[in-house]
Amino acid sequence: MRRLAAMLALLSLAGCGEGGSKPGQQASGGQAQEAVDEGKADCITGGADEWAHDCLVERQGDLLTIRHPDGGFRRFRVLADGHGLEAADGAEAAKLKIIGAQQIEVATGDDRYRLPAQIAGSQ
Repeated sequence: MRRLAAMLALLSLAGCGEGGSKPGQQASGGQAQEAVDEGKADCITGGADEWAHDCLVERQGDLLTIRHPDGGFRRFRVLADGHGLEAADGAEAAKLKIIGAQQIEVATGDDRYRLPAQIAGSQ
């Protein structure tokens, strides 16, 4: 957890437009965002055994919603201090793990998501 707090400077979810902008468009404030296959992310939901690229990612302000193919969803709040995400609703905490130079894995309950992130020292 110390490593995560030290390395994760700012979670910048690509393809999750601020204020409802579409993937690939610029967010408010002029920050360019990278397209992530039309707003989708890799995920394992429920009892799935393999990663699939079929969870829809939506961002509005600091609220991130990840929608599952079966109609379920999870909501997270993007932390203003740049230390990642926290569960926005529900009783299960979000656990974050850095898995690449610009990617994190978020786990909550039986669900896991791989999301792009801007990590300090990786640029």
